[in-house]
Amino acid sequence: MEDNKMSLTVHLSELRNRIIIALVAFSIGFIVAFIYSEDLFRFLTLPLRSDISFRLSPPFVLMIEKSIKVPPLVFLAPAEAFWMHMKVSMITGLMISLPVIFLQLWKFVSPGLIQKERKYVVPFVVITTVFFMLGALYCFFLVLPFAMGFLLTYKTGSMTPMISVGSYVDFCIKFILAFGLIFELPIAIIFFTRIGVVTPKTLAKNRRYAILIAFIAAAILTPTPDVFNQTLMAVPMIVLYEVGILISRFFVRKKEN
Repeated sequence: MEDNKMSLTVHLSELRNRIIIALVAFSIGFIVAFIYSEDLFRFLTLPLRSDISFRLSPPFVLMIEKSIKVPPLVFLAPAEAFWMHMKVSMITGLMISLPVIFLQLWKFVSPGLIQKERKYVVPFVVITTVFFMLGALYCFFLVLPFAMGFLLTYKTGSMTPMISVGSYVDFCIKFILAFGLIFELPIAIIFFTRIGVVTPKTLAKNRRYAILIAFIAAAILTPTPDVFNQTLMAVPMIVLYEVGILISRFFVRKKEN
């Protein structure tokens, strides 16, 4: 009984230390981002001011100025502009500190892994960070411009849009974080197959349900009711699901050997 208490105490202490290190890294990233928050905010308004243009010759994808008149952002409360800077700095600080956060997560779970598995710390940190950033960039440069273009022109002929800066920043942050987490799907699949919760065979067998769930989730999460924008979320989820199955088969075979 005493050993169990000591074990729990050690785990809680380890968790506390990992959280503290992650918070310190986040705080440093936040301070750096806050210094440049005005520039970061201007960059965040790019989807509001620009449209995506696809071409058959390089560069294949361009961001061009919207053909419609873009309403200026306003703040409706005295502190709204200040909190906008705080939120932009927080999301940027989070992205800056992601490698440290994922490293602390790995170090917390690594005592439960075998010695051979602990050597994957660098690939884990790099891949999880890269996948999250890919999801955020995919959302920022592809999904948000289409969503903004649709929402600002959908049956608004008799209305004048007036967007508050707080609402716009919240809108962008929610979807950037959502896509960042969605792009971690292969990592989650590998983890659950590695610990034996599911198998690659089971995941492949239930592929049709995964596709259905992807489109249902996209219909709920996307800000627009049109099929095109929903497909922009559903297709990456399906592709990432397949990538997760493919990679998890390699890990399962390696475990069996």
